[in-house]
Amino acid sequence: MLDTSINIKKQICPFLPPKLRSIIEHLPCELLSKTEEIRLRHSRPLIICWAGGESYLGEEGPVAVPSEAYHLSGEDLRKTIELISNYSLYAFEDEISKGYLTIPGGHRVGLAGRTVVEKGTIKTIRDINAFNIRIARQVKGVGERVFPFLIDRKAGRILHSLIISPPQGGKTTLLRDLARIISDGIGVLGQRGQKVGIVDERSEIAGCFRGIPQLEIGLRTDVLDACPKAEGIMLMLRSLSPQVIITDEIGRREDALAVEEAVHAGVTVIASAHGSLLEDVMQRPILRELLEKNYFERLIFLSNKRGPGTLEMIIEGERGLPLYSANTGGEL
Repeated sequence: MLDTSINIKKQICPFLPPKLRSIIEHLPCELLSKTEEIRLRHSRPLIICWAGGESYLGEEGPVAVPSEAYHLSGEDLRKTIELISNYSLYAFEDEISKGYLTIPGGHRVGLAGRTVVEKGTIKTIRDINAFNIRIARQVKGVGERVFPFLIDRKAGRILHSLIISPPQGGKTTLLRDLARIISDGIGVLGQRGQKVGIVDERSEIAGCFRGIPQLEIGLRTDVLDACPKAEGIMLMLRSLSPQVIITDEIGRREDALAVEEAVHAGVTVIASAHGSLLEDVMQRPILRELLEKNYFERLIFLSNKRGPGTLEMIIEGERGLPLYSANTGGEL
């Protein structure tokens, strides 16, 4: 956890104007270590957020009420976007049009402001009035508890799997660690390293900065950064010969068709989707269709009841049999 506070000071603070940088740098390491987001909003309080809580920040540190907090000025926001874009917004227009920028360390900066729309497509965002700096976390080992359930030992292959959780429930963190484990191989289970392809549409799994992954994703992993999932999956199949494809938050018709292509090509797919219960997922037509066709052999349910990434249940996809339940304390 100490690494998180160090990363914030070394990787994020340089992109903040002096006043904000000083406030963040002087926060206690214990507070920084659990920080998940830093929220900057025009004329409103500086806030940091963590699982289940938040804190207003004044010039001397955390304060009890919003009126005592440091309120962001237009100059603060203008300077922040200049630092993040290296004083060249035009060079980052493609990323800005998607609503975020990525900085070294894989941290993602979400943007809000006035959108410029051309032919029904967002071209860029002007008059930026808010930033959401999401802290990228490398939590190694979280996949080791789940991975044994994803192996068909008789067939010697990894099973098609769907990770389901509410927002900020740990889906991306688990996907990242599974990529690392599968790519590097895990000797305890006799699993050799395999070629992994990550289609990282939102630049969150690998946390790429200028195309280079900032987080550990394994020795045999290739990444298509900021690439639409459906197109990326097909490109992977055509040109990079992956044994496993990992992607985040499927849900469009095009995504489903690409998943089907990968499965029929003999490539394992591990993906994620928003939801808390199986019923939530089944209410979404595209995901329901994939599940009814038994494309996913394992369903992994996460929550943030005991912090992000709380493992709730693992279900066998075809028969719906529970293999693990937190309510019973383990394997069934």
